[in-house]
Amino acid sequence: MAIIINVDVMLARRKMSVTKLAEEVGISLTNLSLLKTGKVKGIRFATLNQICTVLNCQPGDILEYRPDEHPPEPRTGGDDGF
Repeated sequence: MAIIINVDVMLARRKMSVTKLAEEVGISLTNLSLLKTGKVKGIRFATLNQICTVLNCQPGDILEYRPDEHPPEPRTGGDDGF
């Protein structure tokens, strides 16, 4: 996946534990761990907002785009306009 989650980086910069962040954000430690490891398909804006509030950072400090080394083949044949 081309989206990298940098929660660990921000936690280290803020000298905060994953447990403390989970408590302050109001999500389970399991869900925060899944987010940290990139094993989620999405994140709610409200959750991202709360993480940014607690860590005093911007969404771009947490989410990073890195193009895949081998991008997927372009889709063809669809008429969905995308």
